[in-house]
Amino acid sequence: MVMKVYSPEFKADAVALYLSDPGHTFESVAKDLGVNRETLRTWVRAHRARGGQDPTADTSAKDGRTVAKAATREELEAELASVRAELKQARKEMHKLSQERDILRKATKFFRDGDELVSRFLFIDDHRDVFSVKRLCEVLCVARSGFYKWLISRPAREQRARADAELAERIRGIHAESGGTYGAPRITAELRDAHGMEINEKRVARVMRAFGVAGYRKRRRTVTTVPDPDAAVVPDLFRRDFTAPAPNMKYMGDITYLPVGDGEFLYLATVLDCFSRRVAGWSITDHMRTELVADALTAADALRGGLAGAVFHSDHGAQYSSAEFASLCEELGVVRSMGAVGTSADNAACESFHASLKRETLGDRRRWDDAEQCRQEVFAWLVRYNSRRRHSANAQISPVNYETSHSMTLAV
Repeated sequence: MVMKVYSPEFKADAVALYLSDPGHTFESVAKDLGVNRETLRTWVRAHRARGGQDPTADTSAKDGRTVAKAATREELEAELASVRAELKQARKEMHKLSQERDILRKATKFFRDGDELVSRFLFIDDHRDVFSVKRLCEVLCVARSGFYKWLISRPAREQRARADAELAERIRGIHAESGGTYGAPRITAELRDAHGMEINEKRVARVMRAFGVAGYRKRRRTVTTVPDPDAAVVPDLFRRDFTAPAPNMKYMGDITYLPVGDGEFLYLATVLDCFSRRVAGWSITDHMRTELVADALTAADALRGGLAGAVFHSDHGAQYSSAEFASLCEELGVVRSMGAVGTSADNAACESFHASLKRETLGDRRRWDDAEQCRQEVFAWLVRYNSRRRHSANAQISPVNYETSHSMTLAV
C-alpha cells in the first residue's frame, strides 16, 4: 500500500467541504474525495484546534453563527468508540500484567531449589489448567513446541524412570553383597555375567549417582619399607611391568600394617601372581621378622606345586633383603627382583592391592577391635578376592576364574 501525500490546499478544501453543509458526514465526504474517513476526521480536528473552536460546534463563514451540526454526533460516537477501545486495550494489558505477576509469584516458590528447563516444563504442566500454555511459555521464556515435545515424551521418560528404579534395586543388592565396595565397572560386569543383562557401564554409573550408590574410596599411606644397608644388590627385573603371559611366572610381594586394638598392629605379607593378580600366598603375624615374608612365599610354593624358575619382585625392606629370605628363594628356585630404594612406583601393583584390601575391609573404621576380628575379616576378604571379586586387570573376572579360563583356552 502506497502512502498518499496531500497538499495543505487539498486538506483545507476538504475541511471546508465537510463544514459547508451540516448534513455532510465523514463517510460521505471522504468517499467523494477518495481519502480515508479517519484521515478526514483528523484534518477537521486539527482545523478546529487551530481556530480555538469547540470540537462539537461549527462556525460557518456565512453568518458567523455557531451552528450545532448533526455530524458532530458521529464525531462523538467515534470519539467514544475510540476511548472504549483504548480502555479495553488498557484492561487487556492490565489483565496480562496481573497474570504475569501471578505466574512469576508461583514460579518463584516452584524454582527456589533451582531453575532448569525441565523445571519450567513441569511448572507449565502443573499450572496449565489455571493459565494458558501460550501465556505460561511467554512468561517463562520457553518455546511452546519444546513444551509439547517434552509432554509427548513423558510416557517414555516414566518408563525409563521405572526401569532405572528396578536397575537400582539390583545394583544395591550387588553393592551390598560386595560389602559396599564395588563401583560401576565391577557392578556392570556382575550384571552382565550373573544377571545376563546387556548393559552399558555409563548407564550403571548414572543410576548409581542418581540413587546414591557408590563404591568405597579411601587412601591411606603407611611406610613399611625399612631397607637393610648391608644387603646384597638385587637387580630390577620387572621395570614396572606387572604383567605376565601365564600363571606361576612372575610374582610380587609386600608387607602392610593392619591396625588393631589400642595402638597395636598385625602385619600381612602377600605374594601376588602377576598374570591373574591371584594371592598365591599370604601370612599374618604380630611381628615383622623375616618369617613373615618367608611363610607367605612358602604358602605360594605349596599352592602352585613349586615356584622353580619364577621371578619374585619386592621392595628393599629388611625382610626381603635378608640372607634368610635369599636362602629360601635359592632353595625354592625363585629368582629375586627389587625396585629402586624409596620408589613406591616400582612395586605399585602390590601397594594398590593392599590399599584395596584395607579400604574394603576397614571401611570408615580406623582399626579393628582386636586381632581375632582382624584375622577373620582379612582372611574372608582374601578368599573372596581370589574366587569371586572381579578384577579390572582381568577384564572384570576374578583371579581364579581368569586362570581357569586361560587353562581351558590352552587345552582347546
